[in-house]
Amino acid sequence: MFRNLWTPLALTPLLWLTLTLAAYAIGLFVQRVCRKSPLANPVLIAIVIIVAILESTNTNYEAYFAGAQFINFLLGPATVALAIPLALNLAHIRRSLHGLGLALLAGSLTSTVSGVAIVWFLGGGREVALSMAPKSVTTPIAMALAQEVGGVPALTAALAIAGGIVAAVIGGTVLRWFRVDDWRSHGLAAGVAGSGVAAAQVAPLSGLAAAFAAIGIGLNGLVTALVVPLLVMLWPMK
Repeated sequence: MFRNLWTPLALTPLLWLTLTLAAYAIGLFVQRVCRKSPLANPVLIAIVIIVAILESTNTNYEAYFAGAQFINFLLGPATVALAIPLALNLAHIRRSLHGLGLALLAGSLTSTVSGVAIVWFLGGGREVALSMAPKSVTTPIAMALAQEVGGVPALTAALAIAGGIVAAVIGGTVLRWFRVDDWRSHGLAAGVAGSGVAAAQVAPLSGLAAAFAAIGIGLNGLVTALVVPLLVMLWPMK
């Protein structure tokens, strides 16, 4: 009976867009109930809900994406919109350029090298390591980098999203453990380590954090795009 009811609904163009928005709304509600706990990340909750629906209805990803691709289109404008807090806090950024550059370089190198090192330590192959290397940059850049250097773009996308969720869930807590309460540090760490997902978590808390998250996302993509090909040159294929 369920399949007889679902089959005509599945053909509705806006079904998956509506379900995705509803799943995210549920995630936001759960986060509010949990008193804004970062552990109740709305993106993670929405992913779990959508995966459960796809599995229970035996729907493949291509069919889902065809209905929900408008959300993917909005990823670009949403990222560009981070330029607004960036412009509003330009004076703070100018005063922090020296420390910003050092922190960005350290974060980018650590993310890239540690990703490759983890795969190598666990016995993974070169292709998996190169898929892991750009995991901390925004997903479109990460996928393009993986394709250029011989990684698997789909795997890189999954790692980038997973890394963003992990950074959103534990990033603020880890910084508070080390008594880091400067919003510039929280924003930059979110942008460099967790890209858009973590930036979305920290941006509503402070305009200054949103500005540094934006510059972290942009410049980390640039630095990683230079570091990963260099790593490939130093690690030739056997």
